[in-house]
Amino acid sequence: MEESTTVRVAAVGDIHVRETDKGRWSEFFKKVSNQADVLIIAGDLTDTGDEGEAQVLAEELKACTIPVLGVLGNHDYEKGRHKLIRQILQSNGMHILDGEALVIKGVGFAGVKGFGGGFGKHMLSMFGEGAMKAFVQEAVDEALHLDRALARLDQEHENIKKIAIIHYAPIQATVVGEPEQIYPFLGSSRLAEPLSRRNVVAAFHGHAHVGTLEGDVDGVKVFNVAKPILHKAGYDDGFFIFEL
Repeated sequence: MEESTTVRVAAVGDIHVRETDKGRWSEFFKKVSNQADVLIIAGDLTDTGDEGEAQVLAEELKACTIPVLGVLGNHDYEKGRHKLIRQILQSNGMHILDGEALVIKGVGFAGVKGFGGGFGKHMLSMFGEGAMKAFVQEAVDEALHLDRALARLDQEHENIKKIAIIHYAPIQATVVGEPEQIYPFLGSSRLAEPLSRRNVVAAFHGHAHVGTLEGDVDGVKVFNVAKPILHKAGYDDGFFIFEL
């Protein structure tokens, strides 16, 4: 097992980089680098899912001197160019997790995009039309991918501290503030099952821009780090720091 002392993890989601953002983010990434050891970006890296936006982000990330990892969000899939976006960012040093895991500074990180489906007793079931079953199956598949990634960390690194990165919310508590009618499209309780099963220390997500910063599931801390949430909560630097 890799030894770790205190590791400062910075987290933000929903940065929605646009092609007009050239030069806008470099100071942000410099500031993060001075305050943290690792940076997580929890999806919606681009605004409209265009590779030009990914190129802008890749250029801005050159100002970041710490490891950067994250997941894609629904906006990154908008134009069907998500594979190209991932390729651009990974070619420029960012780790994009899609059912994968890696260890940085002795901490294990596993990530998936996640999907919707609702929470608790209101979670959608695998019943009815094929379209509904496909919707539910997507969330089931994403939860399985996250579970397998976390399991690999346990198999390869005994007693490692684990962090989960998701775009969609795994619990209802961190989407509270959004209209209840859209809860099924903001996340799924199925994503919470691997967190407690694999003894994750904390999970970070975005997507719910007017949700709630913090919640928990079975003792696992869950943080909604969508950029608008952080600003509303008084994080003027635009990122959240979690120490472990």
